[in-house]
This record gives sequence, structure tokens and C-alpha cells, in this order.
Amino acid sequence: MTTGTAEFSKRLDQTAEDTEALLAKLLSDATESDEIVRPKRLIEAMRYSSLGGGKRLRPFLVVESAAVFGIPREAALLVGAALECIHCYSLIHDDLPAMDNSDLRRGRPTLHKAYDDATAILAGDALLTIAFDIITRDAIHKDAQVRLLLTRALARASGIGGMAGGQILDLAGEGRFGDREPVDVARVQQMKTGALLRFGCIAGAILGQASQKEYQALDDYGKALGEAFQIADDLLDVEGDAAALGKPAGADAALGKTTFVTQLGIDGAKQRVRDLLARADAALSVFGDRSDVLRAAAHFVAERKN
Repeated sequence: MTTGTAEFSKRLDQTAEDTEALLAKLLSDATESDEIVRPKRLIEAMRYSSLGGGKRLRPFLVVESAAVFGIPREAALLVGAALECIHCYSLIHDDLPAMDNSDLRRGRPTLHKAYDDATAILAGDALLTIAFDIITRDAIHKDAQVRLLLTRALARASGIGGMAGGQILDLAGEGRFGDREPVDVARVQQMKTGALLRFGCIAGAILGQASQKEYQALDDYGKALGEAFQIADDLLDVEGDAAALGKPAGADAALGKTTFVTQLGIDGAKQRVRDLLARADAALSVFGDRSDVLRAAAHFVAERKN
């Protein structure tokens, strides 16, 4: 664990740097074959919300889960970039007035505040779409079946039964469509937040053409990490401050959201995180010390301050 902790910060920073450079290249104004033109305003808006911020945890999980199987870093970074495009699109749309109505993201105005609602919607749409351009590229894996499995897994993590579905269940719980609907917090978390984090973990198994046992281990780890991430987020919304978070604190309470904290209390939520960390550690035991950095990542997620 000591080795993993010592390596973790350095590798997280390196992946963030590499992802930033790759996204800057992928989101340049240079057209790809079959594209006609990349409109300046659209590209600028996409870059505004995708570059210059964030820990890049999701690409990091792809890179490190793939490293367990010796997958080339360049291939894993492409998958991570596709995943990050989905994540950034989701943040743009979540911040819109019709959704969470947020003015601040990563310490600066949200995209619809910096530009306008229409540009923000289209920038999100374009980021969602380019993610599937990226993840189908031949450079990711020579086996088209592997690329197909990655694409399908990303679509399902992002869509009806994943992130988008989780978002609408969350809104229903706020009473956006009439009376407040009962909220299964664990299920909403598993879909809205956890699905993309889990994809970051199983992507390495898909790239590595893992055995069923290895795939299941990373799947279990990803589910535990995803839930720990959301509980930490809920705790930060109660205990954090806007300066550290880079966005308004107390937003969940203002919207009347049901969260892990409202259901379990602060102490209960913290105990749940400790239980999830134990689950994540146990899941990774199949990989021995090859997974030390992933182990450290789970602790980072649970103990983060922003």
C-alpha cells in the first residue's frame, strides 16, 4: 500500500497532463476526414469545458486498470479521452438552468454563463458524439471485437440505464415532474455517477481481454469506488466550502435532494465509505501488488477535499 500511495499522486498528475494534451489535439479546429468544418464558437466552447481543469480521475482509472494487463498507455489514453468527453458533456448539461442551474464549475463560470444556453447544449452534444468517434479508432486495439465491446460498454454506462437514466431519476426525486418520487439513493448513484467510474475500471479488463475472474474483480472494485466517490461528494456538499470545491456548497440541500448523508447521517455515511474501501481492497487482491495504485485511488476518492 505504501508503494501505491507514493506512486499515486505522480501517476494521477501525469495522466491528467497526458489527457489534457490529447484532448487539446482531439478538440483542435483541424477537421478529420468526412468532417466539413469545425465551427469556431463550438470548438471554443468544447475546449472551455474540457481543458484546463479537473483531476482526470476517469481517464486515470482507464490507464491504471489497463496497466494491470500491460496494455500500451497510448491506447488506454484514447479510451480515457473518450470517457472524459462524456464526463465533460454531462457536466455542461447538468449545470444548465433546466437541470441543476449552477453558475460555477471548477472555480469559474459554467459554460452557459460564459457563453449561452444554446452553445452549451450543442457543445455537450458534440462532446458526447466525438467520444464515440474516439473510442472506435483503430489505434485503441487491433481487434475490432475489443473496440466494439468498449463502445457498447461506454454507451450503456452513459445512456438510459446509466448516467442519463440516473439523472432523470435524481430530478424525479426533487419533484421536477410533479410530486417528489421515492429515491433509491444507491441505485441513482450507481447510474448517475457510478456508471462512468465503473466503466473506467472495466475498460482495462476489456482492453486486456481479461478472464472472467479478473473482469469481475475490476467490476466489483469499480462499483465500490463509484459509491465511495458519491458518498464523499455528498459529505463535501455538507462539510465543504465553495472555495475548495470550485462550485457552490450546499447545492443538494437547496434542491431538496435525497443523498447518502440525508439517508445515513454524517457518521453513517463515513462508516459506509470505510466499508466500501474494504470491499475495493478485497476485490483487487486477485492482482496482488500490480493493483497498488488502484488501491490508493480508492482511498484518494474517499478522502478527497474537492
